[in-house]
Amino acid sequence: MVSTLDYLLQRQISPQWRGLLTALAEEFEAQIGQGELRQLMYRVGCRFAAAHPLPACGSTADLAHALNARWQEAEWGYVELADEAQYLRIVHSCAPLQAFGVAALGWTPAFLEGVYQTWLSSLGAEGLSVAQASAFDENASIEFRLGRQPA
Repeated sequence: MVSTLDYLLQRQISPQWRGLLTALAEEFEAQIGQGELRQLMYRVGCRFAAAHPLPACGSTADLAHALNARWQEAEWGYVELADEAQYLRIVHSCAPLQAFGVAALGWTPAFLEGVYQTWLSSLGAEGLSVAQASAFDENASIEFRLGRQPA
């Protein structure tokens, strides 16, 4: 039986692209190591963010609103932000990363990492890094953190 969440994620991915994206991911994995695939997806994310810039944001709430507006336009899920003592928590839910197949969930989240790094750097977070802090979970969520990386 398919869970409700899996059903919704499957519906989000157009049938015309499912087979192609899975085959593409499988070929990438056969030819390129996971570290290189993460770098590639990170750079793709940077390009996406540069093509879809955010407006100026004066608060975390403004930032969350701007981010969710961009993701809604692209039908790429939604994000929740939380200011923590040492970092900004970014939890992205329902990104259609499963379009590349479950095996690709080890490297496709780097796309989001690149997007968030580019967007947040452009808004003044220079010197801070976005890092993936969790795997894509059973709730189709993944956590990133913006903060200073240990030396």
